[in-house]
Amino acid sequence: MKRPISLTLAAVAVGVTLSAAYWAGSRHAAITTDLLPAAHAEETAAGGGKQPRKILYYRNPMGLPDTSPEPKKDSMGMDYIPVYEGDEPDGEGAVKVSPARLQTLGVKTAMAEMRAMDAAVRAVGRVEINERAIHDVAPRFEGWIERLHVNASGDPVKRGQPLFSVYSPELVSAQKELAIARELKLDAPDAAPAARAAAGRLAEAARERLANWQVAAPAGKVSSRLTFNSPATGFVLEKKAVEGMRFMPGTAIYRIADLSTVWVIADVYEKDLARVKVGEMAKVSLEAFPDQTFDAKLTYLYPTLNAATRTTPVRLELANRDGLLRPGMFAHVDIASAGSAKRLTVPKSALIDTGERQVVLRVEGEGKFKPQPVKVGLRGRDHVEILEGLEDGAEVVVAANFLIDAESNLKAALSTFSAPDATTAKNYEAVGSVDSVDLSSDTVSMNHEAIPALQWPAMTMEFGLASKEVIKGVLPGQPVRFTFEDRGDGEFVIVKVEQAGAAAHKGH
Repeated sequence: MKRPISLTLAAVAVGVTLSAAYWAGSRHAAITTDLLPAAHAEETAAGGGKQPRKILYYRNPMGLPDTSPEPKKDSMGMDYIPVYEGDEPDGEGAVKVSPARLQTLGVKTAMAEMRAMDAAVRAVGRVEINERAIHDVAPRFEGWIERLHVNASGDPVKRGQPLFSVYSPELVSAQKELAIARELKLDAPDAAPAARAAAGRLAEAARERLANWQVAAPAGKVSSRLTFNSPATGFVLEKKAVEGMRFMPGTAIYRIADLSTVWVIADVYEKDLARVKVGEMAKVSLEAFPDQTFDAKLTYLYPTLNAATRTTPVRLELANRDGLLRPGMFAHVDIASAGSAKRLTVPKSALIDTGERQVVLRVEGEGKFKPQPVKVGLRGRDHVEILEGLEDGAEVVVAANFLIDAESNLKAALSTFSAPDATTAKNYEAVGSVDSVDLSSDTVSMNHEAIPALQWPAMTMEFGLASKEVIKGVLPGQPVRFTFEDRGDGEFVIVKVEQAGAAAHKGH
């Protein structure tokens, strides 16, 4: 059976109408969503489709203590930022961050925990010669150098190795006197007692001179040449000897250093002096051997301070058996001063140190963070000791903390500049007269009498005006009774002014 043409056309018309309505509704919804503010869209998305939170007011985008009850722009054309219900300042600087913003900021947290710290005192220094292992070869008599056996600075020498040979008339004379005394045959039975005594005195004097010159008495015939040997194993630092050179008593002809042990003189900053103690072990690294470290021991803390660099030198001693350490090398020193005791620590990145305060951002709940003042102890390579302000297991922010702290500081500032509660504002009454009025800044200068409630004497001072209507009709010099509020931070605002009758004025 055929359907009526009219019914078919009606159905088509209804279908077209419904399609158009659906298309228009979808387009309107898209446009509405696109026009939503980004912050509003974020809150709606975060709420899972629930009603958006109530906007309390709008704050200055540059962090200035300026708010507005409705949207506006600052002097640079930037939009004021909405503050939602639940995100308003709490007076302690706590800040709430939505889950979406937490992901955007990349916030990471960690726990405060007990651990042994790597809190070594780090300093820079240089390798020096062990001053106790320096030897000077200096004859105690006059003479001439006839032959050099070691003829260059820097040459290695061993203990007992010949260095140079000398000729000295004084040395030859002393040896001959000792030989003559021996030839007198003082032990002969027929020797006269006086001769025996004279020969004894001569021999004793010759031996004493040789002993003072540190020359062994010859056992046999007199030698006109004397060879000096090296007193230690090491290297020749200085050589002043030249063959044929005349030398005087006390002239240092050779200087020899034993480099089997060396010193490292490091400069420790004044603030770290209390942390270093004699006897502590240290690690020394050199730029010449970056892959090696050397064990050293702190043996001396010098009693002086360099006023220019605010550092004190310390001395470390270490073995140099392989001869790798050369005097003058630049050294990095890590003095282990924290020990193995466990301390309450947080990661270094958790600490916000402005110089005037040290805080960490403590996690107070889901998406809520609060700046927590702390007292800092030792500072290690990766962790910082916390002496006060946290307990073991407290959760703190270790990434994006500076961004959250900036927000927290802003909220603390806003809470400081927020309007005071009307129930806490204090009102006072006073009698006086108007001195001058400045309606452009809503201020008035008043000559008022003493105010006992505030322990104020009679004086002239400036007050704010709650509105221009308060002072309307009042002339300068006219006696008035006025009421003002103490709004805190030195702000006093007149809220009411009435003419004072002569009797009332006299009563005050």
